[in-house]
Amino acid sequence: MADAEPSRPRLRADARRSIDTLLTAAAEVFAQSGVDAPVRQITARAGVGAGTLYRHFPQRSDLIAAVFRHEVDACADTASALAADHAPAEALRLWLLRFTHFIATKRGLSAALHSGDPAYDSLPSYFQLRLVPALESLLAAAVETGEVRTDIDPNDLLRAVANLTLPAQDDDGHTGRMVGLLMDGLRYRSEGAVRR
Repeated sequence: MADAEPSRPRLRADARRSIDTLLTAAAEVFAQSGVDAPVRQITARAGVGAGTLYRHFPQRSDLIAAVFRHEVDACADTASALAADHAPAEALRLWLLRFTHFIATKRGLSAALHSGDPAYDSLPSYFQLRLVPALESLLAAAVETGEVRTDIDPNDLLRAVANLTLPAQDDDGHTGRMVGLLMDGLRYRSEGAVRR
């Protein structure tokens, strides 16, 4: 079975940190200024030279795709930490809020991701392979405890949360309130869930 992503060479810890810093900086710059922001803006925020950026990401499309994957991974990886530290419904709520931050970053990448450039062809499947299982694990735990209803499709929930978020900055807490309303809807009929 083919991997969704080609295998990458293992990097030294300092090189990995440098790349992570670059990707975080690029995500922030893209969210503020769009994907055509000057490279110097990204490198200045990351505290690295342009040579470091181009060594790892020779084309802008390489950087954009890497930022997308980095943000997907960060969001997906949060699920297990939240599940370990919180009750299932609270872990689900916090993860859905974390997902809204990913959506804000994705909006900054939107024009590039929908440009038809083949460099981005594998990204939708990467999104599905990483985020859907993370959400499924949180949903399953909340269903098991009877905290949420049993008939929730993870893809529907991801779409619903994405549609609830605003493209602009969330200055007035709108997104948090909308996720709260959505969580109330998930709890509706939870008394019919099987308790163990």
